[in-house]
Parts: sequence; C-alpha cells; structure tokens
Amino acid sequence: MKIGIVCYPTFGGSGVVATELGLELSKRGHEIHFITYSQPVRLELLSHNVHYHEVNVPEYPLFLYQPYELALSSKLVDMVKLHKIEVLHVHYAIPHAYAAYMAKKMLQEEGVYVPIVTTLHGTDITLVGSHPFYKPAVTFSINKSDAVTSVSQSLKEDTLRLFDIKKEINVVPNFIDLTKHEPNFTDCQRAMMATDNEKIITHISNFRKVKQIPDVIKIFNTIQKKIPAKLMMVGEGPEREPAERLCEKLGISDKVVFFGNSNEIDKILCFSDLFLLPSLTESFGLSALEAMASGVPVISSNTGGIPEVNEHGFSGYLSEINDVDDMSKNAIYILSDDQRLAAFKSNAKAVAQKFGIHKIVPQYEAIYEDTLKKCLIL
Repeated sequence: MKIGIVCYPTFGGSGVVATELGLELSKRGHEIHFITYSQPVRLELLSHNVHYHEVNVPEYPLFLYQPYELALSSKLVDMVKLHKIEVLHVHYAIPHAYAAYMAKKMLQEEGVYVPIVTTLHGTDITLVGSHPFYKPAVTFSINKSDAVTSVSQSLKEDTLRLFDIKKEINVVPNFIDLTKHEPNFTDCQRAMMATDNEKIITHISNFRKVKQIPDVIKIFNTIQKKIPAKLMMVGEGPEREPAERLCEKLGISDKVVFFGNSNEIDKILCFSDLFLLPSLTESFGLSALEAMASGVPVISSNTGGIPEVNEHGFSGYLSEINDVDDMSKNAIYILSDDQRLAAFKSNAKAVAQKFGIHKIVPQYEAIYEDTLKKCLIL
C-alpha cells in the first residue's frame, strides 16, 4: 500500500508513535509518505520506501495566525495525486483529521477517492478537543473519518463521553520496538550518571503541568533520604525552570541531572532502576512503556490509560493522583531490596512484551485494508 502519514514532528508521544509506525510499515513493504511541517525527530533515515514532504505555510500580513490547515489540505491533495497515495493515516483529530477531510472532498471533485484513518492520542480529545471552541470541529472530524482508533480503552471512553460520536472506535495500543531496548552499554557509561551504590531514578516528559513535575522532585527527595540515588530528568518544557528552583530549595541539585531533550533515552533507561510518572492524566503512558521495555519498574498515578500498561504490584505500582507519600513508599519498597528490585525489573520487561511492534502494527494494516475495501464498494 501507499500510505500518507500526517503527524506532529515533535518529541511528543504521538509524533514518535506515528514515525515508528511509518518506519515499521516501510519494512513490511509499504510505501510511506510523511506529510508535515518539518521532518519528524525520529525520522533519521529516508529510503526508497520512506518519503518526507514538507508543508510550507506562506506568510501574509493579512493573517494574525497563518492558516496551517489550509496549507496542509492543499499539500495532501497534491501528494495524493502525485504519488497515488491510497490511504491517509492522520494522528490527532485537529487539525489533521479536519484538514484531511477537506483534502478528501477536494480530491473527490476530481474523481479521486482516498480513505482517512484517524488515530486519537489524548490531548486532541481531553484537553484541546473538549474546549467549546473546538468541540464541533473535533466531533465533525471524527465522524467523517473512515476509520477511527484510540491508543487506549480509557481514551476511547473519554471520547465517547465528551463527543457525540457515530463512528466505531477501535482500540489499538501504542507499541514499542523491543529490539531497541536490549542492553548494549557498558558499566563505565553508567558511572557517568551515578556511583555503584546509587540507584538511578528517571523521569521523561515534555515538562508540562499535566506531568506533575514538582511531584517527581518530591518523590525523589523522599527516596534519596532513605536510599542513595540520582534523578535523571529528561525533556524540555515550561516546568523545567521551576523544577530546577525546587531542587535548589530542597538542597538536592547535586543529585538531579536535567538533560533537556535527548537522543540517548535508551542509554539512560538501560541503567535506570525506577521510572516516575505521577501525571494528572495520560492517554496511554508511552514513556512508561519505553521504561518497562528496558526492564525499569514504574511508579505512576492511577489515571487514564496508565493502568492498561503498568500492572499494579507486578511491573510497578499505581497510586492516586497527588499521593506523593504513597508513591514514595512504593518506590522505597521496590528499591530497598535488590532481589525484589530484580523481580520487578523482570516483570516490567515481561509486560512490555505484550506491546511489541510486531504484534500491534498488523492491526493497523488490517484497518487500512478494511477501509480500502469499503471505499472500493462505495
């Protein structure tokens, strides 16, 4: 198949999932066309089966905000016609599904029919999409898609609760390429992060308020009072500076490393002993899955799609939102006994196996084939 993928080309989960999906589909013989405003961060290698098409948005003084949706729709029309793209897979209901539908209608005027598969990732539904300004457009975009998927059962239920949806929503969970999480680093590389007697605690996110960054710091502060430890903070965002100030206030700045956005996440996770994810909400918890694939147990909040990934008492522990004391207690329980920690690490890796890329990607292929058949019938 020739598949067009529309996504945000950022470090965020949806962009990572869309990029990894496209790369795996290309390995399975499909021709993939990424269509977005800049090259996705994980799209390191283009090949005869992987192509990138940049969406340029001309600047006009007339517009206070440049019309990206209009530019994207036009680009989709051109790329579908030029490359004979058979299916458009868009990640995020707005603006991508909305723009794809406009492209579909323009193409129909010329006798070209291309189905739209829309994947809902979370923010487009729970934060942005539910705003009264956007709700009608999101509802319209989902209902006009030929197939709709969500990355968790929790997100599906949120979507049906918040919007008047007429379409069936298929749950296709996020996935992980397990081969990228096999340990292949040396102990001397671990020594660059911590000493032998220190446990390595890690948090990875875009440092927004929803990630509860202060709670990450508070949990670690309690841990390090009982167990020698270092905290690895990976990511960039508005909550980074306040987090650095909180570390200074607590007197633990020397025990916390802020990496910013990093391309060495696999290396950091390889040496990590525990992963912290005390978010207010997560549609899935991709960062937790990446940690578990590296054999890192997870201490998380019991919200959104996280319980579908992190198995309480097995791969880690779930606590109520903002319950820093319970999260700290559970973290210390896992870390305080090496044999117990080893068991949790093994369990985390076992759970991650359920989300292997080779198990999930065929589900998307089946959806593409089904929508194409329905399109031909119509």
